[in-house]
Amino acid sequence: MELTISNLNKVYIRRERKMSIKGIGRPEIIKKSALEDVSFTLSEGLYGLLGPNGAGKSTLMKIVAGILRPDAGKVLWNGHEILKLGKNYRRILGFMPQQQGLYSGFTGRRFLDYMCVLKEITSEETKSEINRVADQVHLLPELGKRLENYSGGMKQRILLASALLGDPKLLILDEPTAGLDPRERVSLRLQLKELSKDRIILVATHVVSDVETVADEILVLKEGHLVERGSVDELKERFHHASSIEAIYLQLFGEPVDV
Repeated sequence: MELTISNLNKVYIRRERKMSIKGIGRPEIIKKSALEDVSFTLSEGLYGLLGPNGAGKSTLMKIVAGILRPDAGKVLWNGHEILKLGKNYRRILGFMPQQQGLYSGFTGRRFLDYMCVLKEITSEETKSEINRVADQVHLLPELGKRLENYSGGMKQRILLASALLGDPKLLILDEPTAGLDPRERVSLRLQLKELSKDRIILVATHVVSDVETVADEILVLKEGHLVERGSVDELKERFHHASSIEAIYLQLFGEPVDV
């Protein structure tokens, strides 16, 4: 099992009109590079993707999930380009976006039932699969409630449950602990570590403690570049025996970080 990111590049383009003496001037094209020649390969395990807002984490996750297309480079699953694998790739993928609009009038069970349809899970398997993932994220007793009545943490957990449907071999999680209380965050970390024994899990976060104690490796993005990669111990040694990943983060970015 192998996920390969090969020389990914992504540029966002926007047009801005600047004022001139005569009024509104011609539109100016603004280009921002979100990813530049990002390459790495992952096998079974749990990987933490760190970086501040604007580092390119969400862009990378969306490209790996097949939602965005890169301007250059490829994403390969077991040596095959994901864009060519199509639905065969989607069947092994579980993606939890950073933000997603939920159908507020749906109950938790109806939402997961809808996601089962999208994931092509058979009707015979749907009920047991919904109960399995809801139990994993401690939401089974809450499935009858409408999503509009869910707390922020419960909404995060229902999104995680939807990513776990179908027992995917590749889990892409973008800021999965947003809105979770400390107890829920610890529980999620331990659960992801257990799940990573037979799949690849990539967790993008700016909360160092979410990954420092459980990740097999840490990858660090800075301004669209992959600037560091290694185990926690390797990174500490590389950064002059730093006391923690938080200390390394501060060296790289010079800004406060959630712990």
